[in-house]
Amino acid sequence: MLSRCRHGASRRPDCGRQNTGQVQISQPPEYLDRFRRALDSFAPDTSDPILLAVSGGPDSLALLLLAAEARPGAVFAATVDHGLRPEAAQEADFVAHICAGIGVPHLTLRPEAAITGNLQSQARAARYRLLEQAADGQHCTLIATAHHGDDQLETVLMRLARGSGIDGMAAIRSRNGRIIRPMLAFSKAECEDICARAGIDPVRDPSNSNAEYDRVAIRQWLAQAPHPFAIARTNRTARALHDASDALVWMVQTLAEERIVEDAGTLRCDASGLPRELKRRLLLACITRLDPALQPRGEAVDHLLAELDAGRTAMIGNLLCSGGSLWTVAPAPPRSA
Repeated sequence: MLSRCRHGASRRPDCGRQNTGQVQISQPPEYLDRFRRALDSFAPDTSDPILLAVSGGPDSLALLLLAAEARPGAVFAATVDHGLRPEAAQEADFVAHICAGIGVPHLTLRPEAAITGNLQSQARAARYRLLEQAADGQHCTLIATAHHGDDQLETVLMRLARGSGIDGMAAIRSRNGRIIRPMLAFSKAECEDICARAGIDPVRDPSNSNAEYDRVAIRQWLAQAPHPFAIARTNRTARALHDASDALVWMVQTLAEERIVEDAGTLRCDASGLPRELKRRLLLACITRLDPALQPRGEAVDHLLAELDAGRTAMIGNLLCSGGSLWTVAPAPPRSA
């Protein structure tokens, strides 16, 4: 459901934020030039409308303020109220009020059904679904989110701690379909500075201080002492890993056409002579082709690959896999009663 907020609608009096009336923007040219370069790399036509995902936190407000000045008249803002926190409606009103002050149309988006189950993943899925719908409704080709350079660094280190491979270590892509992230070249401190220059006190999410979350634990660890991790170098590493990941995907698609044959629901795969990573990815291609819902963990795939390389037979999910000169992957026969 999309709820349009009226421009000029007053904030709730208990929202506890500064700023009534017009927001005065005076950002350094260096900020604007850096932002324009990033935005131009995604959307060179400055008249193309872009939807901004704005929660009211410092990162997304920095995105809003820069975009409003860099692309006047060509941006829309949307705030998602997942219905999970009583403060969310006030925060959406707060963003709507700021948008009214800088002449940016604003939408508040709410899911039609209550979010249940795994709240974090379900809320994320609902958020992007609502943003896609809003972008379509406003004829926006692109949706900009406010992931910044510190988010990138935290993600790289978090994935490293989890033992991720190339795909995971690629971290936050600057573009994923119609989702763009023009703030990756900015630090968290710069986002805070942008808001301060506009005289705005952003919304503060208490979960950002909860060290039970891996990301927060990494953030607090980084804040304890000076470190050698620079945003520009982290982004460069992530881009290199994106490129490597894309190259492997392309290579495996070609190999799958040449080396995987299907016969009556059974796949036969010739993985002979290939490097281990390409074998692993061909095995995953077989699994996905027969059971798209099966998402095995890395350790399970590694174990299965070792079994097949040794010529043995093993199960993964409901698939029976046999090694040898040609691998076979097929649905396991039904168990006898």
